Amino acid sequence: MSIRETLIAKIQSKTLRMGVCGLGYVGLPLAVDKAKHGFRTIGFDIQQKKVDLVNAGENYIGDVVDADLRELVSSGMLRATSDFSFVKEVDFIAICVPTPLDKHQQPDIRYVRDSAAAIARHLRRGCVVVLESTTYPGTTEELLKPILEEGSGLKCGEDFYLGFSPERVDPGNLLYKTSNTPKVVGAVGKDAAEVISMVYSAILDGEVHTVSSPAVAEMEKILENTYRNVNIGLINELAMLCHKMEINIWEVIDAAKTKPYGFQAFYPGPGLGGHCIPLDPYYLSWKAREYGFHTSMIESSMMINDRMPEYTAARAGEILNRTQKSLNGAKVLLLGIAYKQNIDDYRESPALRVMEELQKSGAQVDYYDPFIPHCHYQGRQYDGLPGIPPSTLQHYDLALVTTAHSCVDYERIAQVGIPVFDCKNVMKSVKDRKNIEVL
Repeated sequence: MSIRETLIAKIQSKTLRMGVCGLGYVGLPLAVDKAKHGFRTIGFDIQQKKVDLVNAGENYIGDVVDADLRELVSSGMLRATSDFSFVKEVDFIAICVPTPLDKHQQPDIRYVRDSAAAIARHLRRGCVVVLESTTYPGTTEELLKPILEEGSGLKCGEDFYLGFSPERVDPGNLLYKTSNTPKVVGAVGKDAAEVISMVYSAILDGEVHTVSSPAVAEMEKILENTYRNVNIGLINELAMLCHKMEINIWEVIDAAKTKPYGFQAFYPGPGLGGHCIPLDPYYLSWKAREYGFHTSMIESSMMINDRMPEYTAARAGEILNRTQKSLNGAKVLLLGIAYKQNIDDYRESPALRVMEELQKSGAQVDYYDPFIPHCHYQGRQYDGLPGIPPSTLQHYDLALVTTAHSCVDYERIAQVGIPVFDCKNVMKSVKDRKNIEVL
C-alpha cells in the first residue's frame, strides 16, 4: 500500500501511533484528546519535570481534567518522555512549542527549529509532522521542511507528510476547549492535507476546515489574533480620548452593542496578555518587511496596546495626586496578576508591566490574585497577599483592578473607601462610586 493508504487504514483502525512535542498549554490538552479517542500517544518535552508529572498522572494545565489524565496514563494510552529517539515509534507528531519574541521584538523560533532537528534525527518513512505553534507565514515550508529533509534524508511528500494546523486554545473558556473548537489544516500536497484532516477529525469533535497550503493556515492564525489586537487598540485609543472628554467609554460600548449588526464589542484594559494576541502581530509585521511592506494599521495598534501599562500607571498617579499623594512612596494594591479572568496564567500579563511602571515611580506595590499566589517576573519572585480583608485594604493608598476575576468581592472592596482605579469595569454595579474611577 502507499503511504496515504497505510495511514488512512491506521486512522480508521485506531492503530495510528500519536506524538506531541511540547506538553504545555497547547500540547498536553491535545495529547489527552488523542489518547481519549483511542490512539496511543507519546508526549515529548525537554523539561523533565513536565515529563515526570505526566507519567505520575499529575495534571498542571487548567483545561485538562485531572481524572482523564490519571486514567489515560494508568491505562497506558498516554506516556511522556524527554528521549526523542521514541519519535521512531510514532506515525503522527504535532509540534506545540512556544514561539516568543526576542529582546528586539522579532520572532524567536529556536524552539521550533530545535524540535524539528530533534524529530528529524529519528523520522522514519511514512510519518506525518504537523506544526501547531503560531508563527509567520512560510515557516512550515521555508524552515521546517528543509530541516526535516536534511536531518532525515527523506523527501517531503514522498517519504513523509508535512502540514500546519494552528492551535486554538483559550485558557479558561468554559464553552470551547481543544476538543470542540473547529480546526484549520494546511499541508504540503493534497495527500498530506487529506490524511492530516482525517487525523484531526478522528480526535476532535469540532469541524476541520482544510485550506490550500500551510501558508494560508499560518496567515489565518495571524489574522485571528491581529484582528483582536487592532480592535482592542482602537478601543484603548478611544478610552484615552474619552477620559480627556470626560465620557465613560464603557457606557459608550454598551450603547453601541445594542446595534444588532455591524458591531462587535471590544473592551479597553491595562494592556494585552497571553501568548498570542500581544505577540502574533509582530510576526506578521516582521515577515511583511521581507516584501518591502509596512503593516501601518497593525503597527499603530501594537504601539497603542504596548503603551497601555505605562498609561495605566500614569492615570494611577493622577488619581493619587487628587488625594494629595504622589506615586513615590504610595502603597498600591493590584487586584489580579493573571492576563485574563478566572485563570492561573500570567504569561505576558499587562499587570506585571503596570507593577513595574509603578515601582519605577517609587510606589510600593503588592498584589492579590486568588489564582496566582506566587509569580516570577524579570528574575524575581513576587508573593501575593493570601487575602484582602478590610483591615488590610485600609493600609493602601490605591487599589488598581487589573484582572476581572469573578470570585473577588469588588463591592466590598469599594466600600472600604480607598481610591479605586477600575481598569476592567468590574465595579459597574456599585452604586456609591465617589471613590471609583474607570479606565
